[in-house]
Amino acid sequence: MSVFVARRLATLVIQVFLVATIIFLMMRLVPGDPARAILGETASDDQVATMQDKLGLNEPMLEQYTSWLGNAAQGDLGKSIISGRSVSGDIEARIWRTLELIAISIVLSVLVAVPLGTIAAVRANRFADYFLSTLAMVGLSLPGFVVGTLLLVVFALHFQILPQTVFVSWADDPVGHMKLLILPSLTLTLSNAAVILRMMRSSMLEVVRQDYVRTARAKGVAERQVIRDHALRNAINPVVSIIGLEASTLLGGMVIVEQIFNWPGLSSLLISGVLSRDYPVVQGVVLVIAVLTILINVIVDITYGVLDPRIRMS
Repeated sequence: MSVFVARRLATLVIQVFLVATIIFLMMRLVPGDPARAILGETASDDQVATMQDKLGLNEPMLEQYTSWLGNAAQGDLGKSIISGRSVSGDIEARIWRTLELIAISIVLSVLVAVPLGTIAAVRANRFADYFLSTLAMVGLSLPGFVVGTLLLVVFALHFQILPQTVFVSWADDPVGHMKLLILPSLTLTLSNAAVILRMMRSSMLEVVRQDYVRTARAKGVAERQVIRDHALRNAINPVVSIIGLEASTLLGGMVIVEQIFNWPGLSSLLISGVLSRDYPVVQGVVLVIAVLTILINVIVDITYGVLDPRIRMS
């Protein structure tokens, strides 16, 4: 197991290095002069030259790359051009808010979708199956911005049960923070649970038709035990893959939810950086999101190895 984990961690380091290189090159290949884009077309040549020097654009490309990569490896992603604050500090202040939403959404999705997907598979082609499959299709058909807007209008504006006021942290007001979490978490959970439910049903249907499940039933093992001990353990691997994929998708697609509910996370920092043409902020946030996505995939791979020892041999 330790060799398997070590291989995955080594792969993580290589992937992070490649992603950091691609992000650096993509930012440098953007058409136009970044300094003039920041200052505007009316800026003088002296102002542009000063900004280029501030951004380090006058140095050779290789020196820029090695300097940025070395600083990034130490957790230093530079300073914001607009605010002058440390990019790493801004990211550190916001990243936990984004991860908090993602974690709550994933946990709720799994708690809801895995049991319901199992029920749908066990009761295939019956009312429960049709009903749950229909609910899943509805969840998949509704875009996140539609669900979020509807929840906001109904619960925050109309009934005023969960007003989306100014953001408060858990340390300052735990109850107020939890209230702010409810609507964005539900928005993310709906579509995630629908995807996981469908995958769980499909995987479970395939497993319950296997010979070893039929053998367990023929031996007189209770149906609940057959599902729990034989079918569920073997059906969960594809679901773990989908959970990791959904977590990665959420990480890169939080922009809409954070904008709708005024949630100060990574995506809102990225949007403000793009709008203000704050290149160090954009570069830093994109790198962090990419690294987290790679890390999630590695965790999924290791989880595979824990659930299925055969994978550790591959």
